Parts: sequence; structure tokens; C-alpha cells
Amino acid sequence: MLQPRLCLRHLLPLRTLLPYTTHRTYAEAQTHNHAPPPPLHAPPPFNSTGPLSSSTESTNPYDSTTRPEDTPDLPFALRSYKPRTPGIRHLRRPINDHLHRGRAYLPLTFARKGQHLGGRNNSGQIRVRHRGGGHKRRIRIIDFHRNAPGRHTVERIEYDPGRSAHIALLTNNETKEKSYIVAAQGMRAGESVESFRSGVLPEQLLESLGGSRDAGMVAAKTAWRGNCLPLHMIPTGTLVYNVGLRKGGKAQLCRSAGTFAMVIGMPGDVERKKLNGAGEEEEELVVEDGEGKEEGEGDKERNGTGRKKDELYVAVRLKSGE
Repeated sequence: MLQPRLCLRHLLPLRTLLPYTTHRTYAEAQTHNHAPPPPLHAPPPFNSTGPLSSSTESTNPYDSTTRPEDTPDLPFALRSYKPRTPGIRHLRRPINDHLHRGRAYLPLTFARKGQHLGGRNNSGQIRVRHRGGGHKRRIRIIDFHRNAPGRHTVERIEYDPGRSAHIALLTNNETKEKSYIVAAQGMRAGESVESFRSGVLPEQLLESLGGSRDAGMVAAKTAWRGNCLPLHMIPTGTLVYNVGLRKGGKAQLCRSAGTFAMVIGMPGDVERKKLNGAGEEEEELVVEDGEGKEEGEGDKERNGTGRKKDELYVAVRLKSGE
């Protein structure tokens, strides 16, 4: 007896779609250190006189008491991979979903041409082999001076292939000019930053302080994440980055990712040196309004004003301990 045979021609499209239905994922996101979710109904902002109602809300931007660093941090997440090879079994990478996925702002970049000589010396002879060619690259122009006053809005956070730290694209609220700065840790799009490098406080800031120029009150309104200030306006114990070495000069220290410095002394402090674990004295890097030098025995002498030279500088300790 003959057995009937099934025609499988109509199942061919299903077999062709089978690889698309069984999708395999090789990367999985694992979240660690969950932060508590923000409240659904945030309390109204407060000022020194009491809560502000919707009808009497102040238009002064310095009346806000919420610092950018006081906002709850997002949960820290790492991306792990399925162990297809032994090299990626223990591979963990951070998830930077806040980075801009498009191209850089072209007016603030220039082509990297004529700077790589392909391993040749001044006479054109090859001294290092296997150099040259490669993909076209553009260099981002970073503003290390921060001389422009006024409030700036962070448009986006970008990845810079020319440095280890991320960069932030700023827009001046008045002139609408754009600039790049090194992004601080935790900086996100939508925040407002400002430069007080000139030392002149805006009138709206003085109004929010009631005309007071107390150093502590001024620091509470200005020493925020991403702002640029002279070192004498930053409280002791504050972590800073992009530290300059000369007054009016650009930032030269603590510009790479993960580096920072701490303000450990103000002008007039008698104690300038700390003892390390071995009981030996360590040199401090002293900076005055962006101008610094290493302190040595020659700094013990007094200047023409009758004060010690080490009493005129702000002491800053780098992450490396210098």
C-alpha cells in the first residue's frame, strides 16, 4: 500500500524566515546600585522667605535652590556579553546612553591635516615604518579659557576621540554662540553653567543674596558643577578640574577623565604642608586665581608687603598627590 507524501513546498517560506524568528542576543545590560526613584510629586521650590506659589514665582535664575549635583543619580549600569570567546567572558563596558549619536558641531572642528608626517623626519626620510594613511579625523576646539560671562545651556554630551573625557556643547543664552568644554562628571543635557572667572558677580545674583557678599553665601550660589570660578571663590575641600597655572591662562591640569584636584588651603592659612604616612613633608601645588608654582624653601621669605609669599596663594592638591 502506498503511503501519501506531504508536499512541503508551501513550508519553504517558513524555513527561510526561521533565522529571523530565532534572534540571538550577544549583549545584555546588567544594572547595579539601583538609586531610589524620584518622587512623583516634587515639592515646590523654597527660598529664604518661604515657599513660592505659582503666581509669585521668581524669574531670577539664581533663586533656585536645587543644585545639579543634588539630583538623584541614575542607576549605574554595565553591559556584559555572552562568552562567545574567552576574551569577552569578563568584559564589562559602561552604558553611555546620554552621549550624542550624531556628528560633532562642524564649525567648532578642523581637519587634522599636516600634523601627522607618516613617520618621517624633517628631511622627509622614513624613520618609523608602517606609519601613514588612516581614516580622516577632525579635532574639536575646546574652550579652556571660559572667559565668556553669562549663563550657558548644555545642549548635549559628546564623545571626543581625541581625549579620554567627554565634552559638552554649550550655547550662550544671550548671544547663541556655541562652544565646547570638558564635561564634568554627571553633567547632562539641559543643565545651565556659568563662568565667574572675571570675579564680577551679576546683579541678579546680588539681588538673590540680598546685597550680601559673604563668601559662604556666594559659594552656595556659584560653586556648582560645571561652573568656572577663581580658586579664591571656591570653598576648601571642593573637588575641581581644569585647573590653570597662570592668571588669565587656560586650564592645564586635571583635564583627562577621572582626574581632579582638591582645594586644601586659602590665602592666609599658616599651615601649608601635610605629613604623609612615612612622616616626611610633601610639597603642595599652590595656585592664586589660576596662577601657581611649587612651594619650596625660597617661599619662606617675605615680600614687600610684609606678608609671607605662601600666604598669598591658594593651595591645591592633585589626585596624584602632588
